[in-house]
Amino acid sequence: MNQYPMTAHGAELLRAELNELKTVKRPQIIEAIAEAREHGDLKENAEYHAAREQQSFCEGRIQDIEAKLSNAQIIDVTKMENTGKVIFGTTVTILKLDTDEETTYRIVGDDEADIKNNLISVNSPIARGLIGKELDDVVNIQTPSGTVEYEIVAVEYI
Repeated sequence: MNQYPMTAHGAELLRAELNELKTVKRPQIIEAIAEAREHGDLKENAEYHAAREQQSFCEGRIQDIEAKLSNAQIIDVTKMENTGKVIFGTTVTILKLDTDEETTYRIVGDDEADIKNNLISVNSPIARGLIGKELDDVVNIQTPSGTVEYEIVAVEYI
């Protein structure tokens, strides 16, 4: 069985979504199905079919989240000593050497990745290039537009 890395915050968000699905969405859908059944003929009842489709999606998502949480390897970097080394869960500030553009990323699991919030997947090219490196290292990262040179200017375990 494969273990999937996940930050403590990411696991908490999944647990909250799972709770919402089980305690709020599932009862709403059951109520909608019951209400639609009262309308009579189920073959031509669009409300019934829509509610059953919602139920199917909700149950699938519940199973997906439960599987992810059961196979999660939760890593909390806040409880680790900051050695200056880039590992899963760290927040890394890098400087693009040709433009002096500074960017901060947090390396997270695949399900938590959100580039708009500077959360990058551990499997992304940038994260793979940074993992294992240390503060002040210069790294070359292969991007679609070619190789880009970055310097690691900060590594935070937050």
